[in-house]
Amino acid sequence: MEAAMGLIRRIHPRHSETALSALLNLLPRHSSDLLSQVDQPLQILHDCDSGKEFILCEYNRDADSYRSPWSNKYHPFLEDGNLPSPELRKLEIEANEVFTIYCDQVVNLSCLDGSKSGQGRRGYLQEGSWDAIHVIEVGPEEDGTSRYCLTSTVMLSLMTDAESSGTFSLSGSIRRQMNMDLSVADGHLCNMGRMIEEMESKLRNSLNQVYFGKTREMVCTLRPPAELVQLKLPDRDS
Repeated sequence: MEAAMGLIRRIHPRHSETALSALLNLLPRHSSDLLSQVDQPLQILHDCDSGKEFILCEYNRDADSYRSPWSNKYHPFLEDGNLPSPELRKLEIEANEVFTIYCDQVVNLSCLDGSKSGQGRRGYLQEGSWDAIHVIEVGPEEDGTSRYCLTSTVMLSLMTDAESSGTFSLSGSIRRQMNMDLSVADGHLCNMGRMIEEMESKLRNSLNQVYFGKTREMVCTLRPPAELVQLKLPDRDS
């Protein structure tokens, strides 16, 4: 299992899904551990009852079926699938309503910069995706506060194509954890929303510094811009 996780960490993120499938065939006894520890690009399924799509993950999977948070039914149909308690189901419905509004606001603000398969701000972006996975564990309430443990993973993939630079592909992932003791006076959803928003901002800055910053530094070192080369050339008249 340790060797398998080491392989996953070193393989190109674009090929992680193929690598995971191969490891599941080689290590069937560790399938649960692999599926829970290896993050994959998000996949969606259409809920025929509600007419909406939902994300597939280990937390709504039972056997080979996935439970929709909209209809609370498994797809494909599973007669004895595990269902949340009435209290947890009520919180799930409220959470989906709140985060749906939040996602719509984010998309409306960011759609001007491009889409998954369209022209980016500078006309070079051919394909890009940003998959963010946030898992929050909430501890029992004590003296009006609860312990929140947030584990966040962001998987970034983009491809550009320009006549001057050719085709360029950049993919990577980053995972971070955050632990906080917060008052439950405003409710769990408010606390979780603030933590996720803060974490996404930190991850976005880290990705910008690590992937884009380091890539720009390497490219400029290996192939410095013409303006920089011109500045370094000695003055022939001197």
